[in-house]
Amino acid sequence: MPDYTRLRQMVSHRVRFDYDTGAKIVGYISACKPASGPVELVVLSKAEVFDHEGELLERHEAFSLVPNALIGVGIAEGPRGRK
Repeated sequence: MPDYTRLRQMVSHRVRFDYDTGAKIVGYISACKPASGPVELVVLSKAEVFDHEGELLERHEAFSLVPNALIGVGIAEGPRGRK
């Protein structure tokens, strides 16, 4: 697993997370979780999500983000309500 512990040094700083599509998330790191060991989640305050053209998509007072590289996507559970 990559080492994301440097994120702990960025608490209270405004940071930018850039994605391969050109999208980005910008906000202040308010917490890293768990409290010790490898960082698996960051909590951002005053977060903004931008698309690949720089257009603002969303604003959040608090936003949880997994800073790790995504390695896959799959269905965890099927749709509800179907018979």
